[in-house]
Amino acid sequence: MAKRTSRRRNKKASENLVTQEAVKMGLMGGKYKPLTDQDIEQIHQTALDVLENIGMGDPIPEFKEAALKSGCTINDKGRILFPRSLVEDVIARAGRDIVKYARDPKHDIDLSDKKVHLYGGGEAVTMLDLGSNSYRPSTINDVYDLARLVDSLDHIHGFSRLVVATELSSWFEADINTAYASIMGTTKNVALTFGSATHVKPAIEMLDIIAGGEGKFKKRPFCHGGGCTVVSPLRYGVDNCEVALASIEMNAPVWVVIAPQSGATAPAALAGALVQVLAETLASLMLIDLVKPGHPVVFGPWPFVTDLRTGSFSGGSGEEALMAAAAAQITNHYGLSSSVAAGMTDSKLPDAQAGYEKGISVAMAALAGCNNVSESAGMMASLMGVSFESMVIDNDMLGTVMRVVRGIEVNEETLSYKAIEDTVNGEGHFLRNEQTLSLMKTEYLYPTLADRSTQEEWEAGGSLDIRKKAEIRAREILNSHYPVYIDDKTDKKIRDKFPIRLDREIIKPKKPRF
Repeated sequence: MAKRTSRRRNKKASENLVTQEAVKMGLMGGKYKPLTDQDIEQIHQTALDVLENIGMGDPIPEFKEAALKSGCTINDKGRILFPRSLVEDVIARAGRDIVKYARDPKHDIDLSDKKVHLYGGGEAVTMLDLGSNSYRPSTINDVYDLARLVDSLDHIHGFSRLVVATELSSWFEADINTAYASIMGTTKNVALTFGSATHVKPAIEMLDIIAGGEGKFKKRPFCHGGGCTVVSPLRYGVDNCEVALASIEMNAPVWVVIAPQSGATAPAALAGALVQVLAETLASLMLIDLVKPGHPVVFGPWPFVTDLRTGSFSGGSGEEALMAAAAAQITNHYGLSSSVAAGMTDSKLPDAQAGYEKGISVAMAALAGCNNVSESAGMMASLMGVSFESMVIDNDMLGTVMRVVRGIEVNEETLSYKAIEDTVNGEGHFLRNEQTLSLMKTEYLYPTLADRSTQEEWEAGGSLDIRKKAEIRAREILNSHYPVYIDDKTDKKIRDKFPIRLDREIIKPKKPRF
């Protein structure tokens, strides 16, 4: 003990302390494992049985040709069958060392290993206005406003459109305008959705203009595309398969998201639903890889859960949280870059129900080591709506989740023997200890909204609940944060070439809009 004490005395209390921020994107998850290794192996082998013997219906011609050349066969029902050895070979070569670039490099997303990132995403068709208890149809203005709100929220690491521009009846206009509004609002990485494969090339042309010239976007692609490539159970979705293959031309990872619903389009047994969603997502990986071997894929098994009493989707259920974590764990077992959906509350308001449903499911997915926890911010009403207040509240929640993912660093200095010795023999408390001061901002995360005041202070401040505080904060951001991420000259080039419907008065308002 004397030797140990002497060694400690020769060091400053602050030496070797953890010096990073309390949380940051890309912290390592994977400690929570809802499945045993035997469970994973059984699910995997059964998924391979499904692909080898039942197969996938409706393969598109381009993929069918590549698959047959690779050793797949077509049965008498026109379903494509995958040899299990071929599937395992593709898994082995696909890998997960993927980077999703952002316009601002500080927002680049490294998807290697079990690094965790959190972002919103979805295709809601309604918005809950600030302070309102009723929904209205979502618009292209909402896409832009949500993008610039996300741009100001530290714990939301990327942007994917959360709502659909319902006023735009043309798919092409909707796709182009959604891409434009997203990039105008944030320099974080943007995930794009396309209604048709023919829209990908024009989008790349617009992205080139933003990047500074022809071919510039592909050198550092700050957006990526993909699709929901399967119509469950076990059929390819023709349009989205074409979109996914066209998205290869963006020179960025292609995302594939597969969302069968237990008891409806997948087995009611949770293990069976995992088997099917894994088989369908593997089939989507094969779609991309057999056409362009080794192209990076974000692997998205999103098993959805049904309330069997009504047949409706239940995004906030405990079963949903469990299934998302299990899907992330299996994807990690494969060594692929993972995406799962968590944070899909069934509540219609940013209330206590929304809080506990979101918090549990996002924490479980993140602790399981999901690379891309989607739907984690803003989504309401079983993915049918989005709330500005919820975005701000969820940002607080996501910071807490990332602090939990980070865990506890145990080393010679953090064990704090010298700090304990100095305090016991000194002032008798740790408040002015050098270690305490040095760790104030690196060991602890402080919420923006969550209330830690006294009851008296809370009452004196108007007794505000968290939704009201979030409303005030969202208004502050939305009335002040109008970043200029596309300059006027570039913007004119885009508007001269493409049917941009986002009004310039929205981008540069003369008075507060919220």
